[in-house]
Amino acid sequence: MDDRKLRILAAVVDAYVTTGEPVGSKAIAALPDIHVSAATIRNDMAVLEQLGLLEQPHTSAGRIPTFQGYKTYIEKCMAGAQLPEDERERLDSMFGDQPMTEDLLIQSATTALAEITKCAAVAVNAMPQFSVISKVEVIPTGKRLYVILLVTSAGSIKNKACRLEFDLNDEQLSFFTDFLTKHLQGVSLSDLSSEMVDQLVAAMGAYMVTLSPLVQGLYELSRDMMRQELTVNGARNLLTCNELATGDIVEFMENQDVIMPILNDSFSGIHVMFSEEQQNNPDHQTFVIGNSSMIVGQYQKDGRNVGKLGIIGPMRLNYAKVIPYLEYFTEKISNLISEKEEDSNDG
Repeated sequence: MDDRKLRILAAVVDAYVTTGEPVGSKAIAALPDIHVSAATIRNDMAVLEQLGLLEQPHTSAGRIPTFQGYKTYIEKCMAGAQLPEDERERLDSMFGDQPMTEDLLIQSATTALAEITKCAAVAVNAMPQFSVISKVEVIPTGKRLYVILLVTSAGSIKNKACRLEFDLNDEQLSFFTDFLTKHLQGVSLSDLSSEMVDQLVAAMGAYMVTLSPLVQGLYELSRDMMRQELTVNGARNLLTCNELATGDIVEFMENQDVIMPILNDSFSGIHVMFSEEQQNNPDHQTFVIGNSSMIVGQYQKDGRNVGKLGIIGPMRLNYAKVIPYLEYFTEKISNLISEKEEDSNDG
């Protein structure tokens, strides 16, 4: 693949994204940065077709990109695509100076990304099964009312209120805190099973009846932390894409969790996947929406991958425009949640 063929591939992709029509050699030859004849372009397009990067939908028609053509375009023709500085400043102003929770940040980012790209925007927190329990506290908050606070090695914090039959004294609270620290500190969330909970309750001896509701509450809290949270915004945007089957879109809207296995695939940086690519590889999860693409990036907290942000749209998508927006939002979320963590530690 020499530079000329790459320029021709890029020209076909750009023209097809704009018009939605197969692109012929004469249209490419008329472009100012293409300095070869239509005959040479036809020969190069035939080579690109043999390489699986272009295809001819009809015998007399021009060519359109295949998913492999889009992948090559993204990897080799789009290097250095950046969001204009004035656009970055406009987006920065959307977040304002007021601190936001991580959940609100994700909600704001997916809403904005869906509106800008006219696609569906998705986000999911990282699979937490490798997180271990760092700290458990029980805090009295009212008559017979206690809050269990669970902190993990990944920095996740959740709490749950539990109402007991009677108040606990200082000795009971002290025993419970020491008992959980001894038995649960360093234990993986995925290892805290119902069987383990039964064993913990039995090991409490005389405190078993009094404290077992708190242990059960802790178990329910750990299950909540194990549950991945999926956010989807702008799914209805996909209904305006004539290239996507309405039935596929409706199925996705009714069962959004089907994309979770795809989002949980391991990768780094910005990753682009295509429905055709997934269907042809038995090791991959299948897309619900045919003729679609999914672009996914990771956001981080203090250098750790803590979630993914993505866009679902048609395969014929302006990747040179969309990918810089996704890169901006993953970078922005990473910076803001890391700053929030630093502020919390300083406090």
